[in-house]
Amino acid sequence: MEIADLLNTESIISSMKVTSKKQTLQELAQRAAELTGLKERLIFDTLLERERLGTTGVGRGIAIPHGKLADLDHLYGLFARLDEPVDFDAIDDQPVDLIFLLLAPESAGADHLKALARVSRLLRDNGTCEKLRGTDDPDAIFALLSDAAAHRAA
Repeated sequence: MEIADLLNTESIISSMKVTSKKQTLQELAQRAAELTGLKERLIFDTLLERERLGTTGVGRGIAIPHGKLADLDHLYGLFARLDEPVDFDAIDDQPVDLIFLLLAPESAGADHLKALARVSRLLRDNGTCEKLRGTDDPDAIFALLSDAAAHRAA
């Protein structure tokens, strides 16, 4: 599973203006609904339910919200770069400004976990994150995410 299999330029939000975790999840759900054809409320509720289990704010300004939905036919990714960091209840108590949303079919099993691991490894790279924070061009962000992942896999 490659990052380019999860994302395209339409699934990149290069400049999101939000002020809270809830608003961030609402905006992500709205965009994900456009990409997947599923109802925005269903996606939002799934994301909130996952956050109740424990934060998806993994530290260093990064969050990886995720969930499984019965009506999906494949994995979907969505990347957002926030204009201003928001409190995301992250494990290091730092605000979040880079978010990679991952949605999977309920039947995804190991593929969902592999995709989460791939995204996590990619966003652990400080150089990649600094470059992502330094551009608001969706094409550049897509290239950074897919190229960095390809280089890390090699």
